[in-house]
Amino acid sequence: MNVFGEFKRWTVCGIALLSFAAGSLLTARLVRADSNRVFELRVYHVAPGKVEAVESLFREKSSKLLAKHDLKAVGYWMPDEGPMSENTFIYLLVHPSREEAKKNWDGLFADPEFQEMIKGVRAEGLVQKVDATYMHPTDFSPLK
Repeated sequence: MNVFGEFKRWTVCGIALLSFAAGSLLTARLVRADSNRVFELRVYHVAPGKVEAVESLFREKSSKLLAKHDLKAVGYWMPDEGPMSENTFIYLLVHPSREEAKKNWDGLFADPEFQEMIKGVRAEGLVQKVDATYMHPTDFSPLK
């Protein structure tokens, strides 16, 4: 084999090795960045007879304000049965990290449109209590 052929083979191997290394580093960075991701479960305990008003508020206003401030909703739920079905509204958010969650919530709380909406919620007595729980997925969780 001539020198040029040998050089070409090593060049191809070098490019393949560099491509593999770059891909591995990129993948490792993405996985590591994703490892800080947290979920936030929010349970609203709604005043009697007001659950439909809260559902409507989220459908028409709250969900849009959340999205405006990068608070990404995974979904919204209402229990089907039992006493919770009469006074509970639940949603789940996903955040890149706890720090991002705090930054985005701070932005929402400072938004005049949100402050106005909250005044209305308080005036109407819609929500009695909010439980918020931050969670991280287990290593065997299908949703990470």
